[in-house]
Amino acid sequence: MTSLRAYAAVTAAYWAFMLTDGALRMLVLLHFHGLGFSPLQLAWLFLLYEVAGVVTNLTAGWLAARYGLGATLIAGLALQIAALAALTQLDPAWTVAASVVFVMLVQGASGVAKDLAKTASKSAVKLLAPEGGLFRWVAVLTGSKNAIKGLGFFVGAALLATVGFGPALWLMATGLAAILVAVVLALPRDMSARDAKAKFTQVFSRDPRINRLAAARLFLFAARDVWFVVALPIWLAATLAQTLDPRTAFFVTGGFMAIWIIGYGGVQALAPRIVRGGTPSDALTWVAALAVIPAVLAATNAAASDATWIVMAGLLVFGVVFAINSSLHSFLILDFARAERVTMDVGFYYMANAGGRLLGTLLSGLTYQWGGLPMALAASAGLLILAAVATRTIPASA
Repeated sequence: MTSLRAYAAVTAAYWAFMLTDGALRMLVLLHFHGLGFSPLQLAWLFLLYEVAGVVTNLTAGWLAARYGLGATLIAGLALQIAALAALTQLDPAWTVAASVVFVMLVQGASGVAKDLAKTASKSAVKLLAPEGGLFRWVAVLTGSKNAIKGLGFFVGAALLATVGFGPALWLMATGLAAILVAVVLALPRDMSARDAKAKFTQVFSRDPRINRLAAARLFLFAARDVWFVVALPIWLAATLAQTLDPRTAFFVTGGFMAIWIIGYGGVQALAPRIVRGGTPSDALTWVAALAVIPAVLAATNAAASDATWIVMAGLLVFGVVFAINSSLHSFLILDFARAERVTMDVGFYYMANAGGRLLGTLLSGLTYQWGGLPMALAASAGLLILAAVATRTIPASA
């Protein structure tokens, strides 16, 4: 099988996974918001998902090195199907505490599934990309993935408003199962070599460039998720519900989240045309520019009585600049990684990415509960300053 066909098979599998991942997040968030869960309780629902991501990214690189990228990708798809099916067993008669624990556990399994699939997919690009084309191939995979995940946000909100929580989960599980069968039949069996002697301790990077880039990635994604995971959708749904019926508010909220992610993915795919160099200094310039946006929006939202449309427009601009930052990071980690240990370097790096999402998720519930959307946006600006500091310290060579 040619590199292009193998790349297409990996990308198709990753697309299918991320569609269900985005839909599941919106389903859970809006469903439990409708049941009266507080912002902090909603954050707890996603906390184990992010904790699982931290642990899984460390082990996924080692598993992919030992058992192959194909097996790791298939395991991620299968586990996501199991998580979707398990969530259908949620009983409305359970107590709030029991519901939170159950959903946390299922979301944890989904977090494991996502990072198995992500590590395998992104590592495959390093092995499949032609000489000199790495930035473009990484940008296409990452950008298209986020566009598909954004579509999933809308699909999740639409399914909740039309068929309801349980039937939506079964529909997604069935569709993903069909994709899994197709992937098993189509994926090349020799996509990567297996190293039976690969040791778990080898996943920790000794390259200072990768370690500093990982620190910057942690703060970068915490800065997004501190307002994106809980604060924005709950604020937007509550604000819109003052003038719209709840079902319409769900549609608009899910639609905005979808547009944000789809636009973010589209810009990621175009990043090689916007940023010609792809160096750490480029990343520093763009993250410094990004830090200004949430600071301005926090002040605007705190000062104005009705800043809904201003905040929404500002967050779309944030998405454009954030997408360029993210795409630069995705290229730099594969550029820094050595081919013989690419899965381990990528796994270590995306462990930091998951750590950032974990920090952002927890802070999203806390900041929104303490100070609303302005506090979440102010926290985002502070985290981006830390990301800029970490980026500034990336050395020129290993």
